[in-house]
Amino acid sequence: MINVTIEQHLQKFECIERSTNGTINIDPLQRGGILTDEARAALMEWGDGYSVCDFCPGVLDKIKTPPIYDFVHKVLPEFLGVDQARVTNGARESKFAIMHSMAQEGDWIVLDQSAHYTSYVAAQRARLNVKAVPHSGSPDYRITPQGYADAIQEIIKETGKPPVLALVTYPDGNYGNLPDAKQIAAVCHEHEVPLILNGAYSIGRMPVNAKDLGADFIVGSGHKSMACSGPIGVLGVSEQYSSKVFEKSPSHKVKEIELLGCTARGATIMTMLASFPKVFERTQHWDREVDSARWFSSQLESLGLIQMGDRPHNHDLMFFEAPVLYEMSQTAKDGRYFLYKELKARKIHGIKAGLTKFFKLSTFGLPREDLTVVVDALDEIIHS
Repeated sequence: MINVTIEQHLQKFECIERSTNGTINIDPLQRGGILTDEARAALMEWGDGYSVCDFCPGVLDKIKTPPIYDFVHKVLPEFLGVDQARVTNGARESKFAIMHSMAQEGDWIVLDQSAHYTSYVAAQRARLNVKAVPHSGSPDYRITPQGYADAIQEIIKETGKPPVLALVTYPDGNYGNLPDAKQIAAVCHEHEVPLILNGAYSIGRMPVNAKDLGADFIVGSGHKSMACSGPIGVLGVSEQYSSKVFEKSPSHKVKEIELLGCTARGATIMTMLASFPKVFERTQHWDREVDSARWFSSQLESLGLIQMGDRPHNHDLMFFEAPVLYEMSQTAKDGRYFLYKELKARKIHGIKAGLTKFFKLSTFGLPREDLTVVVDALDEIIHS
């Protein structure tokens, strides 16, 4: 075997460019995380290694200049509707911190069937047993409060005690459905089960308040929905459980165990701070985003596509069944990759390569003119 030296690969790393620059981006993973101009400036200013740590008094969230302390301890709790908040290295880390601190190995947690895989993996890493609340199936994929009641009762019947936690995904990352979180919280609290609200696709896009919804914990994703570079997340906790989740190390008195002492630092936290004024502002205009999503959905359905999930839709993330495009892919020169290539040729990015029968997308933050371009492109592809 010939050994490949480092030098032979160096040229590949010298100029790595994104292939999506200059395109209309409808990728649901990226729409809410596109940096503001202010965040791009902060990225350049604070991108060097441990830049923020130069100012650290021992705990990241106690840094006064730059104003991380004010953001984490004053602004973020109010924004999330909680008593205490922290930044983390992502929503999955936030979920794991809650599960690991609140539960013991072998305990049970209830998740919705539409939960992101990281919710399941976080529970599995914490050595918890998982019971899923089933959704209603196609075409609505609805999660109901009664489903949580049934799952909790089943666990009580099997084990003699309720689960230690429940989690609801708000919205789910496939269909963009917003379940009745307030009623789900009420059902959970009837059985003294604390509720985690996973707002990875809502916090930073739309108004979300944990106290108003009755959630005991709330988690979000900065790089998915708060216009910052990642990975970075947010974690909010009610006062009742904050001492457990933010327990201090007995050997390193100022360090919080579940956060491994410190979390997001450098470019990630600074882009979150830089974008936050505009992120806060855009959440005040969520009704416009919903109107755009509904308009876009109606336009695609007029072309023969079928929007799955909540109808009328209440979120920018949408899932479509496209039988007309799937049928075309059966005879197209590029097969199932034809749609991706046709859209790429029209400078539209975001539907994964190889998908034609089903796909998801997001309209978040896109002006009506850009959405019209996407509609017209699909119309041309279908009818050419």
